[in-house]
Amino acid sequence: MSIAIVPAPVSVVPGDGTFTLAGATVSGPLAEYLSETLGLAVVESGGDVRLELGSGAAPGGYTLEVAPAGIRLAADATAGLFAGVQTLRQLAANGPVPCVSIEDHPRFSYRGAMLDVARHFFGVADVKRYIDDIALLKFNHLHLHLTDDQGWRLEILSRPELTAKGATTQVGGGGGGRGSGGGSGGFDAPLFYTQDEYREIVAYAASRFITIVPEIDMPGHTNAAIVAYPELGDSPAEPYEGIEVGFSSLAIRSESTYDFIEDVVREVVGLTPGPYLHLGGDESLSTTDEDFLTFIARATAIAAAHGRTLIGWHEMGRSRDLPAGTIGQYWSFTTPQEGAAEHTLSFVEQGGRVIMSPADVAYLDIAYEPDAALGLVWANGPTSLEQAYDWDPADIVPGIGEEQLLGVEAPLWTETVRSIGDAEYLAFPRMAAVAEIAWSPRGARQSFADFAGRLGSIEAVWDAAGIRHRPLDG
Repeated sequence: MSIAIVPAPVSVVPGDGTFTLAGATVSGPLAEYLSETLGLAVVESGGDVRLELGSGAAPGGYTLEVAPAGIRLAADATAGLFAGVQTLRQLAANGPVPCVSIEDHPRFSYRGAMLDVARHFFGVADVKRYIDDIALLKFNHLHLHLTDDQGWRLEILSRPELTAKGATTQVGGGGGGRGSGGGSGGFDAPLFYTQDEYREIVAYAASRFITIVPEIDMPGHTNAAIVAYPELGDSPAEPYEGIEVGFSSLAIRSESTYDFIEDVVREVVGLTPGPYLHLGGDESLSTTDEDFLTFIARATAIAAAHGRTLIGWHEMGRSRDLPAGTIGQYWSFTTPQEGAAEHTLSFVEQGGRVIMSPADVAYLDIAYEPDAALGLVWANGPTSLEQAYDWDPADIVPGIGEEQLLGVEAPLWTETVRSIGDAEYLAFPRMAAVAEIAWSPRGARQSFADFAGRLGSIEAVWDAAGIRHRPLDG
């Protein structure tokens, strides 16, 4: 029996025979989760499937032993056990579990997906669903793009107009609501998360060993904020429902702007226990170079004072005044464009590391084919599954190799995405390609043909979970 797992493990040694899960019991940490996903009966100890801590596995990793008499999954931390459970779910998707010995651990500590909830809003239930989706592929960070020209999506108690006035629109119009469904129809209330709802998302992600990374984009992509508080801009703003970028900017020379940043950062950090805060910094096309550098120095200093490691899109690397350790997120192409390599290297030179998200291969919102109803094509698109797989983050920017990389992220922007099903269709199966790049060491990856052949194992899991995805032969 072949052993097909995505992402590819570090080491797989097939054995003889199979283990049947029907009627089996499970014991140890995460036993309840495995009971929910595979239907096993939980026992206090000595289960047919034993989940154990203290294995000596590599950080974030696990060992999995499947024998005809039972299964042992072990790790040094519960997050490693959770990763191993995802492997077991794949092995069990098509019948009896094949006997095998697996040693596995992640290539990068940061394995991220991003969901844009600003251009189109997605309710709490939809975000939870996306969290479960990405957990199947061993992602451990969800970057939420919470603010943009089209809408401000997080309640800030000290700045109530951000949601009262700045959360009433999205791309294509339509009021918003806080229920499940996303989309642009049928809602009659503002589109935003209350602070309690956001806490619920953060807690649910943590239960799946996923860290929420909130993004408050600035100084561009701020039209919604300026609609709410006109003093934040140099001129009044109107609600925006289009998809153009680069036209908005905070008032760089106004002290009101920096008071606003202090208020917002203080509350966002208070709601988000993870180590990271994303401040955007991209596509500030209506901000002069001098003003941009002035702003980045002041804004990042304010944010860093709240004890978080900052992340910024690679344009932020134009500044040489970043707080030590600031992370750069690269979003240019696999062949760097227009200073992107230099700006990204700047983060490393200032003591930080880099998250790789090259748009022409890792942006999941790029269409699969020309003239598709879902997705855009600006990033050298369309982007096939093979293109999403056939690259390596250590080969993009000269001077940024394995040691300089924090990890990899697969963003999903939502200009054309009106439901969580739309999001899933664009993300899967390409999300699996990025997941393997982020998790599997280069030596474990072989060819695209090998990867495509293994995808059937996880497609069965997606089908069982009701995840909408593009057919693998499509």
